[in-house]
Amino acid sequence: MTRTSFCPFAQFAEIARPRIDAALESCCRWGDDCPATLAEAMHYSLLSPGKRLRPLLVLLAARACGGDEQKAMPAACAVEMVHAYSLIHDDLPAMDDDDLRRGRPTCHKVYGEAMAILAGDAILALAFETLTGMNGSPAVVVECCRTLAHAAGCERLVGGQADDMALGDGDSSVERIESIHGRKTGALIGASLRLGGLAADAGAAQLDSLAEYGWRIGLLFQIIDDLLDVRGDAAALGKRVGKDSDRGKLTFPAVLGVDGSMDRAEQLTAEACDALRPLPERELLASLARYILERNH
Repeated sequence: MTRTSFCPFAQFAEIARPRIDAALESCCRWGDDCPATLAEAMHYSLLSPGKRLRPLLVLLAARACGGDEQKAMPAACAVEMVHAYSLIHDDLPAMDDDDLRRGRPTCHKVYGEAMAILAGDAILALAFETLTGMNGSPAVVVECCRTLAHAAGCERLVGGQADDMALGDGDSSVERIESIHGRKTGALIGASLRLGGLAADAGAAQLDSLAEYGWRIGLLFQIIDDLLDVRGDAAALGKRVGKDSDRGKLTFPAVLGVDGSMDRAEQLTAEACDALRPLPERELLASLARYILERNH
């Protein structure tokens, strides 16, 4: 599929990413009690080049609900921190055993496994310290912390990763793979949207709309990611391709085939856009769904 020449989301992202990176950089000012190598490993992973999809979602959700993007920035930074920690740990030899991430050597390849684990641990803690700096009522801050903790925990992100590693149990159904990735990938995407809505003091109907949208684009993102692992270009992606099939991992193309996966992706895109109807400013989020469908890196 050919990407359209005008993409509102892409234009928004080009402007917002430098602001997100500047905010992340401002969070990386640690005192002398933080060991220098640990600080370097944290900075290396947190500020590595990336799409910043999850913090962008926080800002987009805040805007879609009529809120202030800058007020949502601490939540945007916090969710990127949780994502960065998860990537450090996922790349470890005991997990996905990757040596390339975002076009650079993975954290453990540069700093060693032990320091990479500690950097991930410290970035996870930093996420919640950052989230408490939100300019909101105590009730909103508490709910934001609860939302992010739940998304990162044993029933969502970590639980999805655990199931993803449990190979050979014989269940290769569509329901199983959607359950895994609805948690492993979708949970943090859904939390990003909810955090933006909470920062904007969104009502229940708007939060429900964001949740419906988030579930679908979480699966959509994973389907396209799986398709790129099959037919993508390693240089463009900044990571190895074909590694999932080499390891016998459960992927959408393995279950649905390439054509079936693309059909499911198009269905999810349409459903995601439809879920946005209750939101006053929905065009950027709709544009993002189409952008994910068409992405090639």
